[in-house]
Amino acid sequence: MPLPLSILDLATVGEGETIKDGLDATVTLAQRAEEWGFRRIWYAEHHNMRAIASSATSVVIAHVAGQTERITLGSGGIMLPNHSPLVIAEQFGTLATFHPGRIELGLGRAPGTDQQTVTALRRDPAAADRFPQDVQELQAYLSGESAVPGVQAYPGAGTAVPLYILGSSLYGAQVAAALGLPYVFASHFAPQALEQAVALYRREFRPSRQLSAPHVMAGVNVIAADSAEEAAERVRAVQRNRVKLFVSRGGHTLTDDEAEAVLELPAGEEIRSMTRYTAAGTPDEVARYLEDFAARADADELIVTCPVVDRPGWFRSFELLAGLMRAATV
Repeated sequence: MPLPLSILDLATVGEGETIKDGLDATVTLAQRAEEWGFRRIWYAEHHNMRAIASSATSVVIAHVAGQTERITLGSGGIMLPNHSPLVIAEQFGTLATFHPGRIELGLGRAPGTDQQTVTALRRDPAAADRFPQDVQELQAYLSGESAVPGVQAYPGAGTAVPLYILGSSLYGAQVAAALGLPYVFASHFAPQALEQAVALYRREFRPSRQLSAPHVMAGVNVIAADSAEEAAERVRAVQRNRVKLFVSRGGHTLTDDEAEAVLELPAGEEIRSMTRYTAAGTPDEVARYLEDFAARADADELIVTCPVVDRPGWFRSFELLAGLMRAATV
């Protein structure tokens, strides 16, 4: 594996699990990932999603940081238009004060939820239009050079928490390039504009105090297993699960047979296309895929998520990936 690997943990709650079960698994993964040598773990802000338990993202990071020692932790990402920059500076400034050198802050522009929940969040409809300015305001709070007269982030000022811009379109690439920040493309679920966005970012990048040259992280799904047959079974289970998440409405949950039927329809093809960039198979097959993907994405790093539905298979996938990293350093 020629590039550093990090983890995006969506803090999933599987069928038959409680939310506490899901969060406990998130802690266990972080502890194991630290032992295995992964570079970082990020958690994403999503709301009103029963299967994702990281809605209070800074709280999850705080808890995991207290249960680990070295691994870098951060957001992938905080949806900044849902919050005031001052509040996020205070939250992540507090995290950085407790855990110096271990905290990062990835920022996104989308709401991370559906329109009804956007209303419940009291989100200002115009907030997304102010995203670049809000990023700069947040950065100023963290540097201790507030752009708002008479207002500082305590804690936060002077912590210089590193910022990353997340995106799945050309807009995020433009913002990251203009502000001189690292760019993280969400190709694990929105693959369409990957190559175009990365090329634009590298072409238009302007050096900043944080970053002297462009730096790209690209998201990719990994489903590693001990055999190709086992991996194929897990891929199909992942596809059925995604159909259930997207199609089930009004309290009705699709059966496996119903989900299989949907997968053969145009709607199913569209759902499958969201995970176009998926490394699935034995460790050797996964390694080859990731090398090819990194070259295609023109990425400096990869951040991987594992959509495997069953918990033992989820842990095993990351364990096999860790074995690839160790083998590459020998």
